[in-house]
Amino acid sequence: MSRQTLIESRLQEALPLSHLEVLNESHNHSAGHDTHYKVIAVSDAFAGLRPVARHQKLYALLADEMQKGLHALALHLYTPEEWNQASVVPESPACRGGSKHG
Repeated sequence: MSRQTLIESRLQEALPLSHLEVLNESHNHSAGHDTHYKVIAVSDAFAGLRPVARHQKLYALLADEMQKGLHALALHLYTPEEWNQASVVPESPACRGGSKHG
């Protein structure tokens, strides 16, 4: 199972999602490595949680992948109401981790 599929499955099993996108952005950061992802998730489970708590929730779900080389997650986590008002999902930041190998 690819890391992208594993991330998608883990989040779908753990959260009531109305929208999920998991984008492999590794090609922008680390040649030949499967290390950078952008996650756009919409869930009622984020209601009442500050952004840091939302991120902590996802990092906890993916902690074992972080131990296995997942280097970066660009997380964009919304409630359904926030998602309906969002006009654009921000671009992922440039990697500053020095993992780019050519």
